[in-house]
Amino acid sequence: MASVETSDGHSLYTEAHGEGIPILFSCPLNTTRENWRPQVEPLVAAGFRVVLWDYRGHGRSDAPDDPDAYHMEQVLDDLGRVLDWAAAGEPAVLAGLSLGGLVSLHFAYRHPERVLALVLIDSGPGFKNPEAKQRWQLSCDKTSSYLESKGLAAFVKSKASAMTVGTRPELPAARTALAAIALQQAHGLAHFGRRVAGPAPPMIDELAEIEVPALILVGEHDHAYLRAAELMASRLPRAESVTLLGATHVVNIEAAEAFNTAVLRFLEKIRVEAA
Repeated sequence: MASVETSDGHSLYTEAHGEGIPILFSCPLNTTRENWRPQVEPLVAAGFRVVLWDYRGHGRSDAPDDPDAYHMEQVLDDLGRVLDWAAAGEPAVLAGLSLGGLVSLHFAYRHPERVLALVLIDSGPGFKNPEAKQRWQLSCDKTSSYLESKGLAAFVKSKASAMTVGTRPELPAARTALAAIALQQAHGLAHFGRRVAGPAPPMIDELAEIEVPALILVGEHDHAYLRAAELMASRLPRAESVTLLGATHVVNIEAAEAFNTAVLRFLEKIRVEAA
């Protein structure tokens, strides 16, 4: 594990496991690197370098008090600094679930030379329609206000847990992820939700220009993201898609074995291409 310094003097919690092609996992909103713990051992055993990190305001990373410290360009710069530490200039596979997928798309568009491939999980390219965009911003604002007023203990017991750890909270991986979520600082998550996630620029028009291979994974019952997955699959030039049966939003926890199998199959193809 390491502490990576940001351009504005804060600290990001980061850890890397194994050797080989690096794959950096970016989390859903309001979660931590612990959401990806089920992926570490299988991918390391297959010869890949697994990189986990916490966004600013999340997990063990610093949570600045100043709301102005939270914006998409800063988060993308943070991601780049994590890659500098973990991959030492080597192109990496970027994987992200929900907001993590959108963050990965933004980075791949701005820095194509640093991205070997994408794994986009129950994610979408953002909202272009003004009404849909406003509904998303209002949703982020509402969640931020809830976190500030009720706290993390209430948050992990609410219906929001289905969007953060999935619909099987009894699983050991879900319990571990929830425990880490509960330890976060409400103000950091609230600032991130209002300033980064809510106003995140859409990437719909840029998809055709992102030419790296992309694996799109979506849960069979994640109805909010099925159409977004179809859209990305149709517009990304080198995309392939997999639907994970019986799963909803947090497929890497709910259906970890099927998820890991699909990701490893894709990564093996990337490794052959890169050889």
